[in-house]
Amino acid sequence: MVSQLDFFASAVAPTAAKAARARVGVRGGQAETDLDEEAMARHLEATGSYRVLRKLLPREIVKDARPGFPRQAIILDTETTGLNHRSDEIIEIGVIAFTFDDAGEIGDVTGVYGGLQQPTAPIPAEITRLTGITNEMVAGQTIDMARLTPLIDSADLVIAHNAGFDRPFCEAFSPIFCNKAWACSVSEVDWPARGFEGSKLGYLIGQSGYFHDGHRAVDDCFALLEVLAQTRPRSTATPFAELHQASQRSRVCIYAENSPFDMKDQLKARGYRWSDGSDGRPKSWWIELPEEKHDEELHFLRTGIYCWDADPPVKYLTAFDRFRAT
Repeated sequence: MVSQLDFFASAVAPTAAKAARARVGVRGGQAETDLDEEAMARHLEATGSYRVLRKLLPREIVKDARPGFPRQAIILDTETTGLNHRSDEIIEIGVIAFTFDDAGEIGDVTGVYGGLQQPTAPIPAEITRLTGITNEMVAGQTIDMARLTPLIDSADLVIAHNAGFDRPFCEAFSPIFCNKAWACSVSEVDWPARGFEGSKLGYLIGQSGYFHDGHRAVDDCFALLEVLAQTRPRSTATPFAELHQASQRSRVCIYAENSPFDMKDQLKARGYRWSDGSDGRPKSWWIELPEEKHDEELHFLRTGIYCWDADPPVKYLTAFDRFRAT
């Protein structure tokens, strides 16, 4: 055993070999090895030829949170039977609660809940393939509202990685979600500016140096917390601090109703999206922007699209309004 350890440590991480050998002991006649895996990983990374992913371990849940972090947020994830919140159903909810301060510094994890729910119709095979949740797993299961409700009620902010998907499902599931401030860790963090090339959770986790068992709700919540808590060379503030600041800003949704048909390409190129009215929005091209860009956008529409002093409908949005089903 000792000779094999010497060979491995010397071949893979010479700088950690002495420390690894020093921890080889004998108890009760059996060799016991405590190989410093983290030292090995650091050595491999230092060569510049390797990138090591570390298994993401959930943070400890504390009973008494540290002082100085007066606010509470939750990270929420859902698994559903499909994409339509009006006809599909939640089959799993995962939630972790944590404290934070006004500067966006994260404190302690104070609560966790994960629960399954049997839907009214069988889970489609494609959903089982994506989530690993089977009809057998959810048989007879219901989400425990007595445990879930206190976590939601005490939250100053609800975070989801694609809140435009999760919020409509959650509000259709229970009114406890309806009057909360929501934030989206996909759209309200500038991931490219932080050196990421995508915003999918699996990619963010991997580029942050971790791997985890994904597609179960609570596991994904803990993974997102670690990604939001990290600092990177390109930014001094954490992604969570950026997300918290974004959630406090008002935004506007501008609907270019009755815009000339031959201007659709210009609107599309500027970031407008088309609504046929079936989603509750006015039938129009529309865009969502920071409130401070309202006058600039109105000038663009009046001079470049309508060519007259038009007054298109505008809806002002806060974190209490954003990501709701329209």
